[in-house]
Amino acid sequence: MKASTFTLGIVSGIVVGTAAVLFSTPQTGQELRGNVKVQSQNLKQKLQEVKFHVRDLTSSIQQLTAEAKNELPETINGIKQSLHDWQGEIAPIQENLQQELNSIQLAMEDLEKTLREHQKEKNSETTN
Repeated sequence: MKASTFTLGIVSGIVVGTAAVLFSTPQTGQELRGNVKVQSQNLKQKLQEVKFHVRDLTSSIQQLTAEAKNELPETINGIKQSLHDWQGEIAPIQENLQQELNSIQLAMEDLEKTLREHQKEKNSETTN
């Protein structure tokens, strides 16, 4: 929702509410004019307050946007650098793990080969 639409809604609500109260209460013409004057002054004051708050909110949003534009690239670069550093730190560990996995794979292949040879020897002994 745009701020202008919101502001228009607030102002419309205040005006309609004020008019309903003013014209629904039994008063003399002079009292009614006095009340209208007081209420219009109150309305002007409230409108000024709403205007101030909208400007303040707009300013805050603009400031936050500017800060985000400045801080976001710096934060992203920091994260990228941390990731790069971490990858550098774990590279030797990864290499060691890969070597261990290769050693285990070779040991398993040797074991399978030995088992096959043993099974062949056993089969040849039983057939002789």
